[in-house]
Amino acid sequence: MKTKRLNKIWICLIPFFLLAALFLILPMVLMITSSFTSETTGSFTLENYQETFTNPYYYQAFINSGMISIFSSIVGLALAIIVSYALTNLPERIQDKIAVYINVAANFAGVPLAFAFIILIGNSGVLRLFFDGLNVPLFDGFNLYSWQGLALTYLYFQIPLGILFIYPSLKKIKKEWKEAAFILGASNWTYWRKIGLPNIFPAIAGTFVIMFANGMGTYETAYALTGSDVNLITIRIASLVSGDIYARPILGSTLAVIFAVIMIAILILSQTMLRRVRRDLA
Repeated sequence: MKTKRLNKIWICLIPFFLLAALFLILPMVLMITSSFTSETTGSFTLENYQETFTNPYYYQAFINSGMISIFSSIVGLALAIIVSYALTNLPERIQDKIAVYINVAANFAGVPLAFAFIILIGNSGVLRLFFDGLNVPLFDGFNLYSWQGLALTYLYFQIPLGILFIYPSLKKIKKEWKEAAFILGASNWTYWRKIGLPNIFPAIAGTFVIMFANGMGTYETAYALTGSDVNLITIRIASLVSGDIYARPILGSTLAVIFAVIMIAILILSQTMLRRVRRDLA
């Protein structure tokens, strides 16, 4: 009976495996094989990778994406920790209501987010016109369609994402630990350095990696705001596949493979470090 039940479960999972094969495995295999294919002869070649690593325009795209991802992750994580700590000191009923909004904000990205920012603080945005009418130079020198605008929009969805991961870890810290530390003569700084931060450090490190990967993989928001004016790796891949002037999907596949390898390496390294941290804490 148990064998028949397992067989029925596997049969029910067949549609899932078919979808995974068609939309995940097959495109990945085609992407990898295309990256080793010559654009002219169709034979095996390493010229695509050679062009990618020697063309400053392409590796500059990786650097730009990494810089804005690191900035938005560090600043977003710092603000997420502050907001999460403030939330834990509110009544439980208010915490639940704010958590709903944070969850919505974390998933509000892409073209709708870019459009919302354009309406609010674009060149003719509502807030910009409002403060200009009051002769308040709040947005003087600010350009939404540049690195400034990208950094601001990235922070909008990075901060709620960080809160979703940091907030549960902070809630697990018991108030009795802090009271016991104070009774034993510890200062607030000593408590956080010796007890608080070591307990939430794995969550902080893991959240930073997730936020960094989220920033690196962002495409719709950046493209909706800046088009191809800002050289990011996701925009470069899309332009090579769709073609601003002419399409080069094979080179786009090469950049995508390198991008995937970098992200996988970062995830493996971070998981290795987190295991060591958890082992040391244990």
